[in-house]
Amino acid sequence: MSENARQDFCIECRKNTEYEIIKQVRQEIIRDRKYEFTFTAALCKECGEEMAIPGLIDLNIAERDKQYREAENIIFIEDIKKLMDIYHIGKAPLSLALGFGEVTISRYLDGQMPSKKYSDIMKNALASPEYMERLLRQNSEKVGKAAYKKAMSAILELKELFEISDKMLVSIAYIFEQMQEVTPLVLQKMLYYVQGIYMVLFDMPLFSEKCYAWQHGPVYEKVYFLFKDFKYNPIDDNRFALFNGKSDKLTENEKMVIDLVIKTFGRYSGKVLESITHNEKPWKDARKGYDSTEHSRVLIKEESIRSYFKEMSGQYGIDSEEGLNRYIDSHFCSQ
Repeated sequence: MSENARQDFCIECRKNTEYEIIKQVRQEIIRDRKYEFTFTAALCKECGEEMAIPGLIDLNIAERDKQYREAENIIFIEDIKKLMDIYHIGKAPLSLALGFGEVTISRYLDGQMPSKKYSDIMKNALASPEYMERLLRQNSEKVGKAAYKKAMSAILELKELFEISDKMLVSIAYIFEQMQEVTPLVLQKMLYYVQGIYMVLFDMPLFSEKCYAWQHGPVYEKVYFLFKDFKYNPIDDNRFALFNGKSDKLTENEKMVIDLVIKTFGRYSGKVLESITHNEKPWKDARKGYDSTEHSRVLIKEESIRSYFKEMSGQYGIDSEEGLNRYIDSHFCSQ
């Protein structure tokens, strides 16, 4: 049924009538502070009165909760779940590790609103493994040996994540933020094109990691090992909750280049991107002497990437979507 033909019972008209969905802004006073919340309402098309549509009350409760948390910068329930997931810790042990009462996290997961103080503690733990480690060590006797050992092991794994440069990490986080699904293969190729285009436009690399010529195209090895367990599947990694909201660490120029790559190369599958890189000089030169099925780990020199994309910029203009699309189309034609 189309939106214009939706019907339900109107208690004013005493019959089924068509209704329309609108957004309404309402003011509320909470603890002497005025808030404006946007609610969803269903209006009868005949009498104009609000109608009680099934599910609307629950929807508005959820929306109000979300808007209040945003206004007060209070942690979301989903982020509390991520906190448990990335540190491999249950509700009660997490409560104790953070210095809360044993059932506090359970109450928050059931919808109770945290105080700003407790919310900030959870947000800091989500943003920093070092912060979480300090709290865990402080409260180790309360947590229990098994839970402590499991959580500490997760913290040590997370610290390995930071062996990758900050610019690489926030670039990956920004790509995750902007794209719905990213496989490890797609991510590798996106990073390669971001690096190449950024070097040409701004005469310096965006991140410091070295790129290698592997069988399936250019690869940043540390990034590969981070996500290798996902194989050819989309990456769904709660560890990157650590970088939520940190895209402000990217400059406008850096975001511009990543957005440019997302809007062009990001429309294609990993296999398509792999085939394009196999026709490009940097990967082909590094793979000289290897057959198509042979594994390799040869450094693709930074200058090789820079000079190649500089040449391509002269031919196609890689500082615009139109130019990059021309470049991609030319590689399809050459296959």
